[in-house]
Amino acid sequence: MTATASRAQHLIPAVAVLLLSLTVVWLSFTREPAAAFLFPRLIASVMFLLAVWNCVRAALGLARVGAGLELEECLRIAPGVLVVLVYVLFVARWLGFYTASLGTFIVLYSLYDPASHFKLTTWLHRIAISLIFMAVIYGLFAVLLKVQTPRGLYF
Repeated sequence: MTATASRAQHLIPAVAVLLLSLTVVWLSFTREPAAAFLFPRLIASVMFLLAVWNCVRAALGLARVGAGLELEECLRIAPGVLVVLVYVLFVARWLGFYTASLGTFIVLYSLYDPASHFKLTTWLHRIAISLIFMAVIYGLFAVLLKVQTPRGLYF
C-alpha cells in the first residue's frame, strides 16, 4: 500500500468524524431553550476540538496507528451505523430517549454479539445487560446531571 493510500485511509474517517462533530456543535448551539443545551454544548465542543486535532494529525500523516479502514471493515460496521442513524433521526424523537435507546442498544448488541440468536438464554442475557446499561444511563442523565432528554410516545 502506498503512503498516499494509507494517509487517505486515515483522513477519510477523520473528515467524516469532523463533519459529524461540526453538525452536533451547530445543532447544540442553535436549539432552544439554551439552558437545556448547556451540557450537550460542552460535550459537543470537546468532541469537535478532538475531531479537529485528529483530522490535522491524519492530514499531516501523523496518524500511524493501524492500517486505516478497509472496505471489509466498513461493510461490517455499516449495519450499526444504519441503526444509529435511524435512532438519531427518527426513533428517539418518536419513542423518547430512554425507550428508543433501550431498543437501539438491544438491536446493536444483537447485531454484533457472536452468540446464537436461537437460544433463549442468550436473549435473556442481552436484555439483562441492556436494562442494566439503560439504568446507568438514566442514573447519569436524569438523576446525576439532570439533563433534559427528548420525550416521546413512551419515556
